[in-house]
Amino acid sequence: MTKIAVLGAGSWGTTFAKVMADSAVVGGAEPAVVLWARRPEVAAEITESHTNTTYLGETRLPAMITATTDLAEAVRDAEVVVLAVPAQSLRSQLQVVRENLHDSAILVSLIKGLERGTDLRMSEVIGAELAVAPDRIVVVSGPNLAMEIAREQPTASVVACTSTETAERVAALCNNAYFRPYTNTDVIGVEIAGIVKNVIALAVGICDGQQLGDNSKASVITRGLAETTRLATELGGRLETFSGLAGLGDLVATCASPLSRNRSAGRLLGEGFTAEEATAQLSQTAEGMKSGSAVVELARQHQVEMPICEAVVAVLDGVLPVDRLSSLLLARDLKAEGR
Repeated sequence: MTKIAVLGAGSWGTTFAKVMADSAVVGGAEPAVVLWARRPEVAAEITESHTNTTYLGETRLPAMITATTDLAEAVRDAEVVVLAVPAQSLRSQLQVVRENLHDSAILVSLIKGLERGTDLRMSEVIGAELAVAPDRIVVVSGPNLAMEIAREQPTASVVACTSTETAERVAALCNNAYFRPYTNTDVIGVEIAGIVKNVIALAVGICDGQQLGDNSKASVITRGLAETTRLATELGGRLETFSGLAGLGDLVATCASPLSRNRSAGRLLGEGFTAEEATAQLSQTAEGMKSGSAVVELARQHQVEMPICEAVVAVLDGVLPVDRLSSLLLARDLKAEGR
């Protein structure tokens, strides 16, 4: 391995660059790991000081990581291209990626969102824009709170691809003492789990902001997992994915941790802030606020009931007052729990 490009120097992109650099040292190889950053000052700090204080505080980055604001330069000759940009801006970045992409490069998506307007998963956007076969597109998901991983607090995650061989190759590139990847071929299930859990975390945050109690939050998490599973299995995902790291594991981390952007955004909504005011207080994108409407649209297309997601989107759109949300979070007809 000679070069890995990571596009997006936010908290998770920078952290994953660190994960791959640390894994390379463990494996006895030292590839170039190049981060693409939008802001020149962030790129300069990463290259010169080996920190990204905007997103990761004083966490030290391996010396092999450098950064650039030139997207073409970052992608050129990279054998692995990791995508860590906001879901709604991915497609606009892919034209430059396509023009500079190595013929056999593997694409790795860290993005947990649906594209608004098309309702496409990120792997679908990547495949369509880059004309890349599914066996070269990998999705990484699971309990991925960036700050904890940057601090080298142990976590396990999922590396999913339709090709077991490709998944195993990427897993080997991000396996180290604090980051343990497991492979999976259920790309649909893994992506849908990572997308919908952000909307459920908004609901849990709203419960926090409204001081509804732990029973309410536990109920929303559990029924939210049921909603996610219904949608994913309708789309072709596998049921067992949702009892694993990408399903239950990621949902618990995102809904329970104060480090979660989506839970934090939901708490602000619950306290009475508008969606615009909540966004202004966050330093990074809370993906559930952007992808929620696409999740609901996709569910309606497939006639899947998702009352929690529907209620959250109604709050985001200003259609439903947040103080009325509690009556709708669990608003389904009486029926057996498994339905």
